[in-house]
Amino acid sequence: MGKNGKKKSHQQNRRDRAYYLEQEEPEYPVAPTIESTQEDEEESQDDLSSSISTNDIPSKFSLYQQSVQSPKGDISYLQKFFLMYVGGRVPLHFQEDFCGTALLSTEWLHSDARRTAIGLDLDVEALDWCMENNVNKVGADVSSRIFLFHGNVLQPLEAKLVNVATQYLMQNEILGDSEDDSPDYKLMKDFQFPARDIVCAFNYSCCCLHTRQELVSYFKHALSALNKKGGIFVMDLYGGTSAEHELRMQRKFPNFTYVWEQAEFDIIKRKTRISLHFNLHKPQRKIRHAFSYSWRLWSLPEIKDCLEEAGFQSVHFWIRHMPDSEDIRSTYGLAAGRDIKYEEVTSFQQQDSWNAYIVGVA
Repeated sequence: MGKNGKKKSHQQNRRDRAYYLEQEEPEYPVAPTIESTQEDEEESQDDLSSSISTNDIPSKFSLYQQSVQSPKGDISYLQKFFLMYVGGRVPLHFQEDFCGTALLSTEWLHSDARRTAIGLDLDVEALDWCMENNVNKVGADVSSRIFLFHGNVLQPLEAKLVNVATQYLMQNEILGDSEDDSPDYKLMKDFQFPARDIVCAFNYSCCCLHTRQELVSYFKHALSALNKKGGIFVMDLYGGTSAEHELRMQRKFPNFTYVWEQAEFDIIKRKTRISLHFNLHKPQRKIRHAFSYSWRLWSLPEIKDCLEEAGFQSVHFWIRHMPDSEDIRSTYGLAAGRDIKYEEVTSFQQQDSWNAYIVGVA
């Protein structure tokens, strides 16, 4: 596991993850802090014996996938958007930027044996976890059609291949014949991938880019990866009046509680700090700051302007009104808002909370 057989040091991982944080801002916690649970806002928990091993603590990546991601729903909308705005062919080639554990990419490959996926992320720890827990458990046919790269979305061609071993199976099929025992390719620029039909950046990841220059630059890279015969870039965004002040919400699952904590919101810089915590039920532990982000909360017109400046032909908004934050301070599972469908809109009145897919058509 790891790239080139050598795993990065924890210190290097901290530097990689902090790349998108501006110099003058504090470096927020990267490694999660595991604490014995104390009395919570809604329930009290007993003290733990010191005999509980950290091996009993589930991975923060597994908890994230369970509590945050809905890959089947995302893929359903991605296919719908492609057919609506491009059409004429079935989308096969997919790229997931800011992919983390690449759960979406892995799910993408299941329904069609012709599909390929590329994942790109700055966090090599998440990519390594994906290799061990997602890619290596789906069978050789699926795992041979996914490429994971460790690097910066603002310099994608310099990103380094992580899953070298599994890619040997796919090398002859996509990249041409080679009789070497292992591939020589290491950087994304060394590959000649099929042009992507869909590129996406989900989980509000574009908020990690704090300046207009960075955002336009990223959109240009996404556009350059898309098929010249037609393709789409899709990102998601959240907003509403509740998004612009301190906020703490939680969602309960059978074995843990997921907590979203939003710090103060700077209305001039439009920046906030987001922390994700997990309160485990068995063993009773808290994983504080499992994930922490410094975000610039972009507006929809800003995103549209930047996509058009980058060269996209058209931009479409699909929005759904979410339940008011005051009403869902605590919910169970992923049910909240599930029955509310996204609809394409050209205007939308401000609400307490909303989610959006933004579709850029090449």
